Amino acid sequence: MQLIACPHCGPREETEFHYGGQAHVAYPAGNATLSDEEWGQFVFFRDNPKGPFAERWVHSAGCRRWFNAVRDTATHQILAVYRQGEPKPVVA
Repeated sequence: MQLIACPHCGPREETEFHYGGQAHVAYPAGNATLSDEEWGQFVFFRDNPKGPFAERWVHSAGCRRWFNAVRDTATHQILAVYRQGEPKPVVA
């Protein structure tokens, strides 16, 4: 069992959380004029790197708040957690 440190409640078991996708994805500007292909790119295409990756998580069985985490996709280790609106921490 992995512990995830919720920035609002502290460390909890991973079963209390749900993954929410890539963090820091900006809503497209001029969205009323986007083509179907451009909308498809925004909705369905995300980065998939090997290594540290910023993700969104929700503490669904706890405070029910969203936060961001940097997770190593190769090892699944959580490298950092931070509240939404805070800058992404630098992870070596």
